Amino acid sequence: MGEPILSVSGVYKSFGHVQALKNVSFTLNKGEVLGLVGDNGAGKSTFIKVLSGVHKKDGGSINYEGKEVDFASPKDAIAAGIETVYQDLALAPDLPIYSNMFLGREMVRPGLLGKLGFVDKQAMRDSVLTNITKLKATLNHVEQEVGTLSGGQRQSVAITRAVIWGKKVIIMDEPTAALGVEESAKVLDIVNEIKKHGITVIFISHTIPHVMEVSDRICVLRLGETVADLKTSETSYEEVVQFITGSKTQINRK
Repeated sequence: MGEPILSVSGVYKSFGHVQALKNVSFTLNKGEVLGLVGDNGAGKSTFIKVLSGVHKKDGGSINYEGKEVDFASPKDAIAAGIETVYQDLALAPDLPIYSNMFLGREMVRPGLLGKLGFVDKQAMRDSVLTNITKLKATLNHVEQEVGTLSGGQRQSVAITRAVIWGKKVIIMDEPTAALGVEESAKVLDIVNEIKKHGITVIFISHTIPHVMEVSDRICVLRLGETVADLKTSETSYEEVVQFITGSKTQINRK
């Protein structure tokens, strides 16, 4: 695995009297898939919103590519190469696949036409086709309206969009939630393809078997703090669940 790209130490965040994060700490290496797990209320969603610039942390440090950062907005995180795929996907159902992938970031035509605001539809189509092929996503036609796609195909659109723009780190929030077995498998295949291209992934899910299938390491949050940082190859489904529920609080390795 490559050198660290993200190092999080003692991050905490409160909303009034509610302490959502107490002590989140882990290190993420380049090209690694980190499974971030925990029960409802463990702090997963709050943490990714801190990391992606939606919320400001109250304390602790986040080092990204060797420099301490504190993103003031999602635009700052995106500019740094960090993209987040949220559960709602933020897709426009009436627009075709290629338009959704460039929504708000359209490519313009060269020369005078570009200065006048004319978009380069062909360049966008070509870019989308290249990335769909690279990730082996099951999307048949870039002109197809997103509203006609299945749940798994919509997830593929959102993930492929993140790959186009998130050149370094992609955060996926419950990417297989509400998907069937076959469509979940296709999403997991895409995650594995992303890893092959050296992009770092934070994979958040309640479905532990999915996490174990694609991750290199698993970070367990409980009540707002990191309680375990495990190599996936050295742990088990049962142990991860024990940390999530609190029945196990420390690692005992022979």
